[in-house]
Amino acid sequence: MTAPAKIVLSDVHKSFGKKVVLDGIDLSVAKGESVVIIGGSGTGKSVLLKSVLGLLRPEKGSIKVDGEEVIGMRSKDRDRMMLKFGMLFQGSALFDSLKVWQNVAFGLIQGRGMEREQAHAIAIEKLASVGLAASTGELFPSELSGGMQKRVALARAIATSPEIIFFDEPTTGLDPIMADVINDLIVKCTKELGATTLSITHDMASARKIADHIAMLYKGRLIWIGPAKDIDHSGNEFVDQFIHGRAEGPIKMELRA
Repeated sequence: MTAPAKIVLSDVHKSFGKKVVLDGIDLSVAKGESVVIIGGSGTGKSVLLKSVLGLLRPEKGSIKVDGEEVIGMRSKDRDRMMLKFGMLFQGSALFDSLKVWQNVAFGLIQGRGMEREQAHAIAIEKLASVGLAASTGELFPSELSGGMQKRVALARAIATSPEIIFFDEPTTGLDPIMADVINDLIVKCTKELGATTLSITHDMASARKIADHIAMLYKGRLIWIGPAKDIDHSGNEFVDQFIHGRAEGPIKMELRA
């Protein structure tokens, strides 16, 4: 039995002036599925995520989450919808002035109005789930390595037990071994939650590990969508060039005046 769609994008268009960024995007993410969008820098991956979150408004098309139209949603309804989401930001985006446990508990305290004592207990529990000791909670982000900061960011993303989690370049700035550790934690934590995930990355090792399905975005269109296991046999020359990191091929570096 096919799982129902959690997120559905239909003919989504988004431009900035004359620059077309999304040019008719169709994408469906099933409940409990992990979809990873790959593509080069500046291809519109972040714009797509921000459009689903309602931070950007497409000029045309439909974006539905659990059957509700996101585009044009009233602020009160959007606030309710956002409670379903967790997010791991590129660069972790931790608050420097807050202790680690306060970073993890931020959505619980500020977004859910939870008492600090209860939020602290959950924060420590989530830190443990990403392999960090309770004592780490009393440190500040500046006292952590890049890999530990990324673990804290993941703990924050799952702290509210969200139904949907977005991962924005989750392994950026990490060495290959730490990146693999983070990928394993992403898989473990999201499976435990039963969460639906949508990720963007140009790291193919990450995409292969965390994705059920992979979609490639190029010049505003999803030019290939398929199971992660089929990516090496896509039959698409653009996909083949990208996943193998070849300078030669149909994808050309655009020169800017």
